[in-house]
Amino acid sequence: MKAILAKIFHPVERLFDGMRRKKRPDSVVIDPYLGFATPEHIVLRGRVLKKLKRTNPVLDASWITNLRQMVSLFLTDEVAGVTITAGEVTGITDEEGYFTLHLPRDPAWEGWQTVHVSAENGDDTDLAVFLPPKDAPYAVVSDIDDTVMETGAYSIFRNLWTSLTGSALSRHIYPDAVELMQRFADEKAPIYFVSSSPWNLHHFLQRIFTRAGLPRAPMFLRDLGLSDKQFISGTHGNHKGSAIDTLIAAHPELEFVLIGDTGQHDPRVYLDAAKRHPGRIRQVIFREPGKGADKRDLADIEAIKSLGIPVAHGPDFRPVLDAD
Repeated sequence: MKAILAKIFHPVERLFDGMRRKKRPDSVVIDPYLGFATPEHIVLRGRVLKKLKRTNPVLDASWITNLRQMVSLFLTDEVAGVTITAGEVTGITDEEGYFTLHLPRDPAWEGWQTVHVSAENGDDTDLAVFLPPKDAPYAVVSDIDDTVMETGAYSIFRNLWTSLTGSALSRHIYPDAVELMQRFADEKAPIYFVSSSPWNLHHFLQRIFTRAGLPRAPMFLRDLGLSDKQFISGTHGNHKGSAIDTLIAAHPELEFVLIGDTGQHDPRVYLDAAKRHPGRIRQVIFREPGKGADKRDLADIEAIKSLGIPVAHGPDFRPVLDAD
């Protein structure tokens, strides 16, 4: 069904985009995303827009005000075909304005670094990129919705209400998630966040995480634009599985801790990842929000355990935190 919808709506979207983009804007801006590293490259990511959209959260703002601000984040005017330059490396923004640059990795770099990039006839800025420490013991991939931040993703209506009527000041980060992530950071484990939320929310989520005291970490979010093959860019599971594959390939020497929740059936996604990458999954941790794990989730958890992978699951992360 999604493939059929993509075939129908993608030409329509391109028609409207073509009408809207017929004239190249006089100036553009770069929406910067946090980058990551592979053994050979640093990977810089961002998006070129006509202007940046940012919310201005106010304590005790009405839900209507918050809704208006959240909707504005999705009304982006992306600019395709713009040349992006970082040193001697160049790239071109795609039809949704996204770009990815692969630069040679400096062997001396580790931790957070910045690289200056510029857009053709437009903005220039510094993009931040994270390189894991050379003595990293393992790596961590964590879901966001109902794993780190309460969203009610297990209920579509609750999720929409929470996501669209909250602000960066009102969104709730689980304290035990902050404690767990900080413990990983203290052990020098690189952390990566994966979510089905759109890239439009990258800066919004960064503000929430910073306010809550979560370690700064690259995010792998989702393009909600249409393509000729995908309607809303694939499924939650496919997106998360693909991000895990990318990160495992980027850290060939490390095992991984996978953290998620049962609200969106992460156990199946992580089970499939463990089967694709035998010997690479160190531990799996699940939060059980709402009504908890269902029979399918519990069966997948047992299947992960049968592979010899330790699994912790429950309504919170206290058992994991108290076990050390």
